[in-house]
Amino acid sequence: MFTPNRSATQQFAGLLAWLALAFAAAAVGAVASVQAASFYSQLVRPSWAPPPGVFGPVWSFLYALMGIAAWLVWRQPKEGRHALPIALFIAQLAVNAFWSWLFFAWHLGAGAFADVLVLLALIAATIVAFWRVRPLAGILLLPYFAWVSFASALTWSVWQSNPGILR
Repeated sequence: MFTPNRSATQQFAGLLAWLALAFAAAAVGAVASVQAASFYSQLVRPSWAPPPGVFGPVWSFLYALMGIAAWLVWRQPKEGRHALPIALFIAQLAVNAFWSWLFFAWHLGAGAFADVLVLLALIAATIVAFWRVRPLAGILLLPYFAWVSFASALTWSVWQSNPGILR
């Protein structure tokens, strides 16, 4: 259902804008990950680490879900309920993109682990805030929360297993 004050064209443009914002954050992280494949192959990884080829498709799917979830919140009738959820969403996108710089570009394992913990807290807060505006928007972020929970454990394990490479 479209909000009364936005046309179908505006709704579609809004969806594209939210997807573009989500994928822009992905692009910022990708810039830091240019050498990720060769760097990651040097690292000692736990046996439960997914193969490197899994990360791109999973993250692409999650960024699409993030953009759709933000759009679902944005398109709800304005009653002053958008500011905090949208601010949390944008903050978690920035923290998400920063992780790649910490881990892949700067090789800061401790910083990447701290970042991913902050990211988890921001995702949880965003889920709650989105849920209050549009429950489906909160639900769409649950796979993201699950993946970042897994990524937190992976970040910790890889950091701890590679003290000479990751500071």
